[in-house]
Amino acid sequence: MKKLPIGISDFRRVIKDNNYFVDKSLIIQELINSNAQITLLPRPRRFGKTLNLSMLRYFFENRESSEELFKDLAIYQTEEFREHLNRYPVIFLSFKDIKSKNIEEALNKVNSLIREEFGRHKESILNIIESANDEDRYNYYDIVQRKATQDIYEKSLELLSSLLYQAYNQQVVILIDEYDTPIHASYLHGYYNEFIEFIRNLLSGAFKDNDFLYRGVITGILRVSRESIFSGLNNIATYTISDTRYSNKFGFTVDETKKILDSFGLSDKYDDVSDSYNGYKIGKETIFNPWSILNFIDNPQHELLPYWANTSSNELLKHLINISSLNFKKSLEAWLNGQSIRTQIDSNIVFSEIEKNDKNIYSLLFFSGYLKCVNRELINKTYHCDLTIPNKEVRYIFKNIISSWLNESFRDDRLRVLLNALIGGEIKLFERLFSGFVLETLSFYDVNKKNEEAVYHAFLLGILISLNDYEVISNRESGLGRVDIILLHKEDKNRLAIIMELKTIDEFEEETKEKALDKALKQIEEKKYEVEVKKRGYSNILKMGVVFDGKRVWVKR
Repeated sequence: MKKLPIGISDFRRVIKDNNYFVDKSLIIQELINSNAQITLLPRPRRFGKTLNLSMLRYFFENRESSEELFKDLAIYQTEEFREHLNRYPVIFLSFKDIKSKNIEEALNKVNSLIREEFGRHKESILNIIESANDEDRYNYYDIVQRKATQDIYEKSLELLSSLLYQAYNQQVVILIDEYDTPIHASYLHGYYNEFIEFIRNLLSGAFKDNDFLYRGVITGILRVSRESIFSGLNNIATYTISDTRYSNKFGFTVDETKKILDSFGLSDKYDDVSDSYNGYKIGKETIFNPWSILNFIDNPQHELLPYWANTSSNELLKHLINISSLNFKKSLEAWLNGQSIRTQIDSNIVFSEIEKNDKNIYSLLFFSGYLKCVNRELINKTYHCDLTIPNKEVRYIFKNIISSWLNESFRDDRLRVLLNALIGGEIKLFERLFSGFVLETLSFYDVNKKNEEAVYHAFLLGILISLNDYEVISNRESGLGRVDIILLHKEDKNRLAIIMELKTIDEFEEETKEKALDKALKQIEEKKYEVEVKKRGYSNILKMGVVFDGKRVWVKR
């Protein structure tokens, strides 16, 4: 029985330690035969990007023979294997751990990685450095001796590729892993423009008109706009999760998932695994999240836990929900109810413009793996997708983030008291606590008379997500109309079932709160909303009218 390589991203270690390896080696053949000199491959986190780049490094790098590592893999049988194995000097940088809160720390970490890579090639470079031109020689020593200015670091990859070419008389392969991780951090912590300027210059030096370059491969989560990062790079090809090329080279396909489950005696768990971790579409392939599959198998009880959800703070997702518009927040409600939202999708993410348009947020969540496209259509040269939550694990992430936001707003136990008051039928206590919640918290939403009822609807649903034992039904046909909210206990049909109708005061009709409350309760009766509840076996039913006026709330049963 092979071991599972959980958290191991070094290809040599995976193979040498007899770990289970899903063979993605034909990506090497595909890259060699590609017309693109530089390839950008954005994929969601924990989908095997770093391991794949490590495999490329061991294949191409000329420092030592690695034939033994590949002898059981598909690439071993190809002509490309004999022709290109261990032929090239390789520059390898991984930015996956650069999540700094300020520009100084971010630059220091990137510069440190660059110095380490220069140090890794020290033996090769020392043979030719004294015969190099003065500028190259001075810049090289400034870098290794920690004296280099920032503009020298920006040109460092170009310099290193030049020196390696002189040392070996062979073009180089440059591999950049998780290039956009520090970009996400710069956006969240307010130094985006400064860092973008640096990373643009660094990558341009490495890839633009570099005569010493054989192939470049870049991975990340997103394709940050060409205008921001890859300006002037005409020789770069990008293959996102919407493209068919390389679609099966990251993550586990259906067949690969079934095979690994069978290898560990868990074939009977496939349907459960599919329900929790399936749902990603890359090109035309159905792809499983590999991190969750491996952790599920490794778990002694084989519990279907949100493994992928727990690998990150999801800080970017939290920020996007906070700054998003009302329409986006209403989309959250639709997704949590299993519905889809149609929107334009743009693979060119411009962080500085994310807050200007919901389309940018939808696109970012899609390419990050938080949403999937169930139907795609090309309209006027722009792709439109029906986006929905991929699986139970990602649903957990959205619910957890909304609940966390509410809990952070109230660091005491008032939220739990409020919910207990509601499900216990203590309407006056619920009214008082909910009113306090609204007064202190609702700046999160853009409240005005035009969208007041929709805002409160979304806000109330966000609170109700914390009721894990209850099914929350929203805007669903019931009786003779569409009910606003129904709460049903998932297991105990003797518990209180709650029907809620939400209203705002009609100022034009000079409506009072009492009239609005009575209108809400009358609608519940006239539309026979309780019919569906009774059909499902609930007889203890509480009907509630909830009326809003600005930041005032009233409730009547």
